[in-house]
Amino acid sequence: MNDIITTMFNKTFMEELFKPQELYSKKALRTVFDRLAHASIMRLNQASMDKLYDLMTMAFKYQVLLCPRPKDILLVSFNHMDAIKDFIRDSPSIFNQVDEIFRQLIEMYSNLPAGEFQLIRQTLLIFFQDMHIRVSIFLKDKVQNSNGRFVLPTSGPVPYGTQIPGLIRMFSYNGDEMKKCEFPNGGSYTSPLQEGSFDLYGDRILKLGTNMYSVSRPVETHMSGTSKSSASHAKENAAPNPLAKEELNLLARLMGGLEVKKTTGSESGFRVNLFSTDEEEEEAAILRPSELSYQFINIQATQDQQSNEELARIMGEFKEEDPVSLSPCSKGDDLLAMMDGLL
Repeated sequence: MNDIITTMFNKTFMEELFKPQELYSKKALRTVFDRLAHASIMRLNQASMDKLYDLMTMAFKYQVLLCPRPKDILLVSFNHMDAIKDFIRDSPSIFNQVDEIFRQLIEMYSNLPAGEFQLIRQTLLIFFQDMHIRVSIFLKDKVQNSNGRFVLPTSGPVPYGTQIPGLIRMFSYNGDEMKKCEFPNGGSYTSPLQEGSFDLYGDRILKLGTNMYSVSRPVETHMSGTSKSSASHAKENAAPNPLAKEELNLLARLMGGLEVKKTTGSESGFRVNLFSTDEEEEEAAILRPSELSYQFINIQATQDQQSNEELARIMGEFKEEDPVSLSPCSKGDDLLAMMDGLL
């Protein structure tokens, strides 16, 4: 982490970033992101890097989109800086390096007018407007829809310096208030909180930009009945699937090399049901016209090799120098092991 932060806040790199310039292209941003991620000994493959990049871009888009007012973008950045400083608190040299950049941010942006912050916010949203990647943590918290678009809240505190919507005031040309009327605002708003601190140290008030994984989620930390059931299913899925073994044994029998052990007192075949339940199948059979009904088709897949002349002829065409060695007693196990090796 120290290596990544040191590279990120390199003096030359920061001086270049602070110069007035056009917004980076998506390709340039991705290149910078890849270089920063690999600035340490950590290495990510392409798939992991893609997922990390998607998560970072969507998290930042969420923070910019839900800022109560344009100037709060700066508070989001300050929350990022506060978190970074916590990472390197035990490294004085890197801490001073980050602190210096923090002061430059305050000096450059804290006195910008609201219109400039609005322009910055709109520029960033235009950059991210075509990105609608679904993130599991946002979907769980109901802040993102299944189509990847974020949900704007209609409740909570209104932006600092504004009033709760729902009141219309009409004034005369002299500036005197003449009339008031109310309208439903469609939400549950509260009075604004105090303004967040734009100083080097202070309470930012705004939670956007803080660690979104720090919120405890009971669904993940406490096992409910559903999660216990899911865990048991996962354990079952981890065990070898007996049906897969039977299917491979069937393949071996079709090839004529596995002895068929006939069981007594039970059916040797299997039944295919395309309905959800047996009752649904019986009901459909009753309602179906007789002229459209068909007889059951029995497929015998366990005939002995010697009784099937065509299969014996095909087996005889295999070259002797490439024999197929199939153990009668463990053919299913061997094929399963082979499949495991391929996967």
